[in-house]
Amino acid sequence: MPNFQLAGKRVVLAVTGSIAAYKAIGLLRLLTQSGATVHVVMTESATQFVAPLTFEVLSGLPVTCDLFSGHQDMKHLSLTKQADLLLVAPCTSNTLARLALGLADDVLGTMALTVQCPLMICPAMDGEMWSHPTVQAHAETLRNRGAIMIEPEIGELASGQWGQGRLAHEDTILTAVEAVLHPQRDWQGERVLISAGPTQEPIDPVRFFSNGSSGKMGYALAEAAIYRGAEVVLVSGPTKLMCPQGVMRVPVITADEMLQALTARFNWATTLIMAAAVGDFRPKLVLSQKLKKEQWTDEMLLLERTPDILLRLSAQRTHQRMIGFAAETENLIEHGKAKLKSKQLDMVVVNQVGGDHSAFGNDFNEVILLTPNVAPHPISRMPKRQLADILLDHIMTLPLPSSAVQTVSSPTS
Repeated sequence: MPNFQLAGKRVVLAVTGSIAAYKAIGLLRLLTQSGATVHVVMTESATQFVAPLTFEVLSGLPVTCDLFSGHQDMKHLSLTKQADLLLVAPCTSNTLARLALGLADDVLGTMALTVQCPLMICPAMDGEMWSHPTVQAHAETLRNRGAIMIEPEIGELASGQWGQGRLAHEDTILTAVEAVLHPQRDWQGERVLISAGPTQEPIDPVRFFSNGSSGKMGYALAEAAIYRGAEVVLVSGPTKLMCPQGVMRVPVITADEMLQALTARFNWATTLIMAAAVGDFRPKLVLSQKLKKEQWTDEMLLLERTPDILLRLSAQRTHQRMIGFAAETENLIEHGKAKLKSKQLDMVVVNQVGGDHSAFGNDFNEVILLTPNVAPHPISRMPKRQLADILLDHIMTLPLPSSAVQTVSSPTS
């Protein structure tokens, strides 16, 4: 159902020569259904994948394909003066390089040099290309200039390979567009402390215990909170994710390091969201040298529990809302309720892990929200960035503890 969130907004949608160009058709429909006026710009190679007429019919506006057609009104200047957003989706590695280098040999390159509105880039390419140091350097250059980069998703690529390179889901892009063009500032004044990703517990210098958490949910929450006006500190276990712009990232590896980082910043926070998948066990003995196979004995892997971070922080809480995540394979509600009660949390977000729809490593998630004395609230499967905003909506309704006087300190203290 149309929400007209983008009513009155003008978006220039630039489509480049990727096999994912057909997905821009669905994105165009979502943007127009949200009330935006969308003018499509296509590179020459993009027209080999989708005919300009398709975009013209759906947008109701002429499609701009080169610098010289309709040169009387200088589209490369007039469109960007009127635009609220220049959205490049999909963006090939070639276009990414040209934008980073400031090349102006086509209409898109010229627009990017004259644009006064935000620039949002949605890369799509083979996974090996996206991870190449040159491509990453171009992406970082554009980020440093203020471009909003919507990272590609992990999945099956056009080459048949599996990797990070798929164009972000249309709903994810729409959510990001709405956040930029119609930002909610309802988290202004809030100080949000978020944990994300896995922890790693060393066995020896080359081996460790860990889990399959990618950190995507925690990073999505950090991005959503910063867009909505909050100050955000993200305590992150090892991931390959890019920290959202404006978020303070504190890297950690072990459960002890995560506990120390969160404890040091807990008094500063008004909301703690514990989205990290902290390992429950670690070796009692950590070897200083690599363990050879022939030296193995069962005693070398005796385990002990890691600290229960949420339980310890719950005992110290004064003014903070506290939200935990529960990764479960069965009896989701029962186990989630037990965590909610035992750690005296305000909310538990229960994800299912394992199987094809596992929350771990996935760009999508479906969850069940548990709060004291309220019936379980299921949320259907959707992109994690979209889910992040829904979770923040629910968290805002949770009351702050009434007993405490807020203690504000520096997030780096």
